[in-house]
Amino acid sequence: MHSRRNFLKGIAATLALPSLDSFAAIGGAAPANPTRLAFVYIPNGVNLAKWMPSGSGRDFKLSESLQPLAGVKDQLSVIRHLDHDKAFANGDGAGDHARANATFLTGCQARKTAGANIEVGISVDQLAARQIGHQTRVPSLELSTDPPRRSGHCDSGYSCAYQYNLSWLDENTPAPAERDPRLVFEKLFGSGDPKEDARRRNYRKSILDFVQDDAKRMQRKLGASDRGKMDEYLTAVRDIEKRIENAERFRAEIPEDKRPQGIPESYREHIRLQFDLMALAFETDSTRISTFMLAYDGSNRSFPELGIHSGHHELSHHRGNPESLEKIAQIDRFYIEEFATFLERLKSTREGNGNLLDHSMIVYGGGIGDGNRHNHNDLPLILAGGGNGTLNPGRLIEAAEGTPMTNLYLSLLERMNVDARRIGDSTGVLQAI
Repeated sequence: MHSRRNFLKGIAATLALPSLDSFAAIGGAAPANPTRLAFVYIPNGVNLAKWMPSGSGRDFKLSESLQPLAGVKDQLSVIRHLDHDKAFANGDGAGDHARANATFLTGCQARKTAGANIEVGISVDQLAARQIGHQTRVPSLELSTDPPRRSGHCDSGYSCAYQYNLSWLDENTPAPAERDPRLVFEKLFGSGDPKEDARRRNYRKSILDFVQDDAKRMQRKLGASDRGKMDEYLTAVRDIEKRIENAERFRAEIPEDKRPQGIPESYREHIRLQFDLMALAFETDSTRISTFMLAYDGSNRSFPELGIHSGHHELSHHRGNPESLEKIAQIDRFYIEEFATFLERLKSTREGNGNLLDHSMIVYGGGIGDGNRHNHNDLPLILAGGGNGTLNPGRLIEAAEGTPMTNLYLSLLERMNVDARRIGDSTGVLQAI
């Protein structure tokens, strides 16, 4: 037993591992199923008519844009009438996109400045990270598909720091997100020595090459269920590594000093890689807190894979034009498809007596409702996962009109055993979830 304990500890120190029943046999207790918390941000509002579901309670019907979520409908709730009042101008004039990003996880009014004196508020994810982040290798994982910016003039007199960051360490300090899947991968699975990791990549060695023999010996010592789980996990790690390597190879024509190492040409693949990395981070308990900004608010990205060559921001100012609204709906569904794939992956990842989605709380939404009106009330919002049995999913929840979005956040922190009396403009916990 002693040698087996040392063996398992050895490979676990080399490579982050998922929860295995065999660890319980060593420790004499059932493996813990920690609660994970994530926030996924969509930009520029949505086509509300095709996004919002119909019906009520458990009899709600998924809308056209939300149809890709049919396979996990019983594990999510759509919540209506949540607002971000501090994203409205409140006397500060234009700049709704910057405020939408800055307010989404803070619930605070961003100081209108393009200078160094930025100020908003600590974000909900960082409140959690302050109290429980020390329990994991990575206190919190911030992801994006856009390059980080901490300064400069962006939206109507607001600093780019507001528009390009969701997470805030404190009132004046954003936590920049990582857009390069290679760097995320190394953060989760690398040695911790950048030179050593670079040397490994230069010799085209997989991270798994360093644990291959140990992994094979480990497989023989595990039960049948754990052997299958380990095989799925190692296959997933190698799959992500190959996809990153593929992205790097096909970008080789770009000068090294200007080349984003692991960023795919395909936007869909970029999103999928980041979601897959978040899923692996949760599965291995490398972190329990993550954010993912699919694109910054105000992004004018086009979607040639959908046959849409107009910019998203440009389309969002639709003025009721049916053609523009239809293209917005296609973009909305594109994002939902990728979110659904992520949730399905969590659902298929076994953990304890349930799955990873059972043990997660995933918020998906944006800081603008209708991009043409730039409204910040009754925002598009999905809450997915079971929260380790503390959530009651599978419903359309009608919160009272004017409910601060931050009331939901307080409720989620409570389920993470994070002590927080207030977040931004919160007025209390949201009991309905």
